[in-house]
Amino acid sequence: MSGSTERGASSGGTTVHEAIESYLRYKINADGSKTTMRSPLREFADHCRDERDLEFVDDLTPHDVRSYSEHLYDRVIIDEGLAASTAHNYFAYVRAFLSWSVREQHLESNPANTNTAMDPLPEDDGNRKRQYWSQEDRETLLEYATKRVDMALEGTIRTDAETAFRDRAIVVMLDGTGARGAELFADPKDDKRNGLQWKDVDFDERLIEVYGKSREYEQAPFPASVHNVLKRWYRVQEPTTEAWPVFPTGHYGSKKRILEEALDEDRVSSTLEDRGDAGKTEVLDRLHREHEVPPPSISKEGVRRLLKRFTDEAGIDPDGEYDYLTLHGARRALGRDLYTSGMSEKAQEALRHNSIETTHEAYADVKMKDVSDSIDDVRS
Repeated sequence: MSGSTERGASSGGTTVHEAIESYLRYKINADGSKTTMRSPLREFADHCRDERDLEFVDDLTPHDVRSYSEHLYDRVIIDEGLAASTAHNYFAYVRAFLSWSVREQHLESNPANTNTAMDPLPEDDGNRKRQYWSQEDRETLLEYATKRVDMALEGTIRTDAETAFRDRAIVVMLDGTGARGAELFADPKDDKRNGLQWKDVDFDERLIEVYGKSREYEQAPFPASVHNVLKRWYRVQEPTTEAWPVFPTGHYGSKKRILEEALDEDRVSSTLEDRGDAGKTEVLDRLHREHEVPPPSISKEGVRRLLKRFTDEAGIDPDGEYDYLTLHGARRALGRDLYTSGMSEKAQEALRHNSIETTHEAYADVKMKDVSDSIDDVRS
């Protein structure tokens, strides 16, 4: 029963992972239902273990389930990699599993049946049209990001050249690698996701090493177009250490806090006070370089705001459930282009899906349209 004396300590009870496997084996009869439910339920168990330091099912509380709801919210709103309707389905799977756990006397009550657990779930407005960056939209976005670099170099926009080069590299990296936003940029809620660093980039092999959804390090490829832009950005940035983030934040407070932690709060303050005609951000950037203290990476939320602004400024009106080009829309588009070209296995490799079935499921709508077109061809 709930209430173990030491959270996560070995109590000889049933782990969340074990309980889920028993639930799927003995309670869910249909193979199709098992396949549908297995991945999100295992993700819930992984979240409990990795994010909540919780191993045993009898330790689960409404706050643990709420943490999973917040995770689903982030996947819908911040990562844009999950439809709101799917998030609600995943939560329903977890709630059903926990009801079974009550009947099996693993729990006294269902921690998912509380407002505390359910409140963070994103609102489902019924819009299920998934976004893919279209060929026209992605070309417009890439052209606009390049145009900003030219304008920054000419001094015709307020953005400095280094930031414009960074922003173009962000857009090109999203467009060409299939990497998830959480693999490239910082996630303040996950201390293991601090953003891509230059030590993770291999220009010779044209690959990057990312901390994947599996919570293990994985290799992701990037094509020549990404390679050239990223190489140019590296030369512009001139990082003083390979631990430098590929996409540093421009947020003043975040950079100042890191310096205060690495050096000394009084030392940073006195340097800022004695800066003369130099701007505060310029002083912070100089301190980061002089002392080889890498600034923080830009966050997923920061990139989401950037893409919102670029979509508006470039005059792009994307299809799908969002009115701006999303981080995950780029990943979907890359997989779609490979998939529809008859390279489903290459799509699986580029997106780093565990199985080809996952890839087929991700592009079921594309596959069905192809079937419909084939019927038209045969019957015409």
